[in-house]
Amino acid sequence: MKILLLEDEYSLRISIKEFLEELDFIVDCFSTGDDAFDAIYETHYDVLLLDVNVPGMNGFELLKTVRNEGIKIPAIFMTSRTQMQDFEEGYKAGCCDYIRKPFDLVELQLRITQVCKSFYFENTNELDLGDGLLYDTEKHKLNYQSREVVLSKTEHDILEVLLRYENQAVSIITFQDEIWGEYVDPANIRVQINNLRKKLPVDIIKNRRGVGYIIER
Repeated sequence: MKILLLEDEYSLRISIKEFLEELDFIVDCFSTGDDAFDAIYETHYDVLLLDVNVPGMNGFELLKTVRNEGIKIPAIFMTSRTQMQDFEEGYKAGCCDYIRKPFDLVELQLRITQVCKSFYFENTNELDLGDGLLYDTEKHKLNYQSREVVLSKTEHDILEVLLRYENQAVSIITFQDEIWGEYVDPANIRVQINNLRKKLPVDIIKNRRGVGYIIER
């Protein structure tokens, strides 16, 4: 999962980045609203973590602008602003959550998890993938007829990307960005996807030749 972090305080930015990367998130950091704004149009992100008081375009302005452009990436504001009018402005700008500084990094992790669950998985703890195959979005486990289907970390990451992009074809480049954060030989990625498909008792991953891979429900 790839996260954009907009935070102009260096020490906090580095602390958040290191904490999230230990949890296997990919984190791109920015200290100005203008740079973060440009990045949103150049790279796919799964979550936006936005400070409000930053140089250039502030967090509220940034999110309002991208929402007006039809970009629906889930966003969390992180700010020391505590007035109710600021809280209201954040939600009017289109955020999914609003966390007041100072905060515990574990709290931030929990909020990211909840926002992603609500945004991508429609507030359900289980996704029914058909024919007795269920994905538990809270425990991050795949079950078939009440038995767990054991996946490697990479196979699990591939499945989660496909589920987040449900009903959309996911390209090899998107897998590179979402899972590895760097160039990986496309042949190796296809091998990993095929390994995952072999483990699945139900054929839910389809290949759209020349486009990518898709789970349709």
